[in-house]
Amino acid sequence: MALLATAMLAAILLSGPAWTSAQEPFFKGKTVRIVVGFAAGGGFDTYSRAMARYWGRHIPGNPSIVVENMAGAGSLIAANHVYRVARPDGLTIGNFGGGLFMQQLKGGAGIEFDARRFEFLGVPVQDNRSCAFTKASGITSMERWMAAKTPVKIGTTAPGDLVHDGPRVLQAALGLPIHLVSGYKGTADIRLAAESGELAGGCWGWDSIKSTWQRALESGDAVMVVQMVSKPHPDMPKVPLAISYAKSDDARQLIEAGVTIPAITNRPYVVPPGTPKDRVQQLRRAFDATMKDPEFMADAKKSRIDLEPIAGEEVQKMVAGMFNLPPALIGKLRDALK
Repeated sequence: MALLATAMLAAILLSGPAWTSAQEPFFKGKTVRIVVGFAAGGGFDTYSRAMARYWGRHIPGNPSIVVENMAGAGSLIAANHVYRVARPDGLTIGNFGGGLFMQQLKGGAGIEFDARRFEFLGVPVQDNRSCAFTKASGITSMERWMAAKTPVKIGTTAPGDLVHDGPRVLQAALGLPIHLVSGYKGTADIRLAAESGELAGGCWGWDSIKSTWQRALESGDAVMVVQMVSKPHPDMPKVPLAISYAKSDDARQLIEAGVTIPAITNRPYVVPPGTPKDRVQQLRRAFDATMKDPEFMADAKKSRIDLEPIAGEEVQKMVAGMFNLPPALIGKLRDALK
């Protein structure tokens, strides 16, 4: 018995370091990459770099987090990379435009992922997609827009981006007179073109509009005309909602499916399919904690970035729901976004 006890004690002592090592958090001593699908200095990049400074402190093991920009094709290159190339180990997080999910739904070219198979970690802010026009264009209200005798020139980026697809959906749902002028590299170029009289205006996120067009909004040279969301933003309680102008259930569903939900899910953070569930949960809970971190919140306020987070589980349900729409509605979306 003594020999057996001694042998058992020796076995426990010998296995001690391995047992201790097995209990160490997976992320300890590692580096997590956030692959951002847009260039440095833009909105997506700004959010990711702000989050990278705090997210790691809430992940078990406190890994370091770095941001890597992989711009191109409206962030499609990054989305495909995270889905097809990145290892599903929890060390690569993707951040790209959620408008790509609608491109998959309508059968867009170049999509090499299935949005339903990504593991969603969360969304830091819900995009309040709104349309702003210059006072000089004469489009200072929805009534004036609807009554315009000639199509209103709206600047857009490429198909697949909500800056382009949002107005297309409004045109299909409400019959608004719209002339899309595509090919602008970003909203800054659209704003400058509107100020020069080349365009009437454009439709993109309120957080960007208020920070880059603030002086014109304050002077009245630029006017917020409509919001493409389900409820008014606190900053714009009197600016009407596009969905309130819908004259049928089909039109309302088209706006909700084609603009409202994609705007809510437009800034997702994801990991590849097959990532171990325990690591997904650790990253999700760390994301939630980061959104409530007082230092991060103060940093976000200083950087003038809004926070209106949605948990990963909720985003997962919303994206799945997009692919469960009635076939007739999907067909109308496809027609609108051709």
